[in-house]
Amino acid sequence: MSQKVVDAISARFPDAVVSTHAYRGDDTVVLKREYLVEVCRFLKEDPELDMKLPVDVCGVDYLGHKTPRFEVVYHLASITKRHRVRLKVQVTEDDCEVPSVISVWRGVDWFEREAWDMYGIRFAGHPNLKRVLLYEEFEGHPLRKDYPQRGYQPLMPMPTLPTEG
Repeated sequence: MSQKVVDAISARFPDAVVSTHAYRGDDTVVLKREYLVEVCRFLKEDPELDMKLPVDVCGVDYLGHKTPRFEVVYHLASITKRHRVRLKVQVTEDDCEVPSVISVWRGVDWFEREAWDMYGIRFAGHPNLKRVLLYEEFEGHPLRKDYPQRGYQPLMPMPTLPTEG
């Protein structure tokens, strides 16, 4: 059933598709990043596809295994049509940015913030791209494969509690 989604994307946006595959039943489309928002809007608004549920947005670091180093992965679903699809956008370490899809699905706000926090992947156009899991003074992005195992961080001052008197 998800092959219908892959076929619809490939037919409507032939220049956007880098590759497709269906490894173990997970239908995947690798997209050029400049088409990401347009493809996502199509998936959501086309009544035959009705992909209104962004299940997850996450980053992947392939340091030393694949080029480009990073991917941003979108898992999307349609409750009414009962199909799913995975979109991937590849990004390099030097230009680690993709357009935000928050204009399509408001619910990806925290997903994008988490990918920024953990991997350092920027989401252009995100209205509030700041850390969501770690504190603002945290240095680096801990899910990057080159993050030091003993990455010491600046200490945060402990809040003082009011004393009863």
